[in-house]
Amino acid sequence: MAVMENKEIILKEEATCPFRYAFDIVGGKWKLPIVCLLASGNPARYSSIKRSLGDVTNMMLSQSLKELEAAGMIHREQYNEVPPRVEYMLTQKGISLLPVLFKFGAWGSENMQSSTKCFKCQEFWFHPDMDNLVSLQEPVENT
Repeated sequence: MAVMENKEIILKEEATCPFRYAFDIVGGKWKLPIVCLLASGNPARYSSIKRSLGDVTNMMLSQSLKELEAAGMIHREQYNEVPPRVEYMLTQKGISLLPVLFKFGAWGSENMQSSTKCFKCQEFWFHPDMDNLVSLQEPVENT
């Protein structure tokens, strides 16, 4: 019986751990690259995201976008046009994560072999106004 109680306590601790919460939101192979692509502040269409990521399948991209949207990290805007148009952009919650992610990326860049580095996000890691990045990229309200 003591083992079961111990297991329940561990599960409760995991559920309230801020690190686990954060990594559950941005964990996975495609979520961080998606956030990085949307960090420019410009809305991006599904096809543009897919093209930029390269070898992601439609199912994985769709699932990752839905999970990020459900977590409140990105906003999906669907326009009633023919042909239909859908754009994605970071929400304030997503933008608030950028300084942490960029510092994390800078740390990775400093500590990995230079021959394997990806430089797609480097312009954001060393943004000159990193402390004010959240206020620089407020999403535009569509009316």
